[in-house]
Amino acid sequence: MKQLSTVGRFLATTVLSVLAIAFVWQGAFFSNTVAMANPAANLIASADAADQVKDKASTDAGRAKGFIRDTADKVKEAAKSNAAKVDRATDDGSFVERKAKEDAATIQRRAEEDAYRTQKAVDNTKNAVERTVDKIKDAFSK
Repeated sequence: MKQLSTVGRFLATTVLSVLAIAFVWQGAFFSNTVAMANPAANLIASADAADQVKDKASTDAGRAKGFIRDTADKVKEAAKSNAAKVDRATDDGSFVERKAKEDAATIQRRAEEDAYRTQKAVDNTKNAVERTVDKIKDAFSK
């Protein structure tokens, strides 16, 4: 499961980086073509595109983090519900009931840990996109 999580984070980082580069590239080539003789106009357009990419990355990161939080909450709620069903089915404090409660606690803890790690990966990806955009913007401004 950890390997799958690592692969997922790597793919998310790669996709967001490629998107950032594509947005900046698109902004540089499709800016105001009438003013090509004046490179300052193109730099302004590139700066605007870079700001748009940063804003989009921040917005998407916020949405992704909200989705991650909702998913973690649903997993925790399902674990609680399953433990409650087992509790209602076995009122005598049996091994099965104790095991169900332990499993629910483990699932809730892991859901929280996974959500934290995934949100951290989203933040890292967003920061990587913003650094890439800044580097590209700096390269065009020199």
